[in-house]
Amino acid sequence: MQIKIHINNKVLYLCDEPGAALRELLHHPETVLIDELDTHSVKAMLRELTLPEIKTGIFVHPDFEELKKAFFKKFERIQAGGGLVINGQHEILMIHRRGFWDLPKGKLDPGETIEECALREVREETGLTQVAMDVPLTITYHTYEQGTHHILKESHWFLMKGDAAETLVPQTEEDITEIQWVPAARLTAYKDQTYPSIGDVLEAWTGRTS
Repeated sequence: MQIKIHINNKVLYLCDEPGAALRELLHHPETVLIDELDTHSVKAMLRELTLPEIKTGIFVHPDFEELKKAFFKKFERIQAGGGLVINGQHEILMIHRRGFWDLPKGKLDPGETIEECALREVREETGLTQVAMDVPLTITYHTYEQGTHHILKESHWFLMKGDAAETLVPQTEEDITEIQWVPAARLTAYKDQTYPSIGDVLEAWTGRTS
């Protein structure tokens, strides 16, 4: 098992056994490996990822759930739901927020399922009403600081279907200034102007369609 966590423009992989891609990364001098789990190893990995010469961390432990639990304990975890919405022309709905192209998503409200959250956020942020849930797509993880709080956001992404004929209404109170239906052939240009975790969602979709 394996998860990928974005930490300050760097990447940390938690896994029970590194696959071929991670074994290749281990040959790079900017990659750090820790394969012991104790009271100091999580702090050690986070410290290594602050070094300018380190770009990637690989944390290996045979009990993946134990490793995940130990790492997550260092953060306040926030769950969110979002959607990659496809219309009948196979275009993807993207929003522009705070200088980046993004996908509609938001925090889980008390009492909601993650699916309900994802649908609500897509509708609120884009103005779409005729949007339907399809299948789970991927889960992304990234960390950030909020005052003295260390936050780990766990975002659950779903493939959804939307209608290109509907009027799009950006939710300006969430700093959304523009919404576009983007043809798949033009996605590369948008990936260059988005967050790494959103790039992971787009790659998860292209992986399904290739």
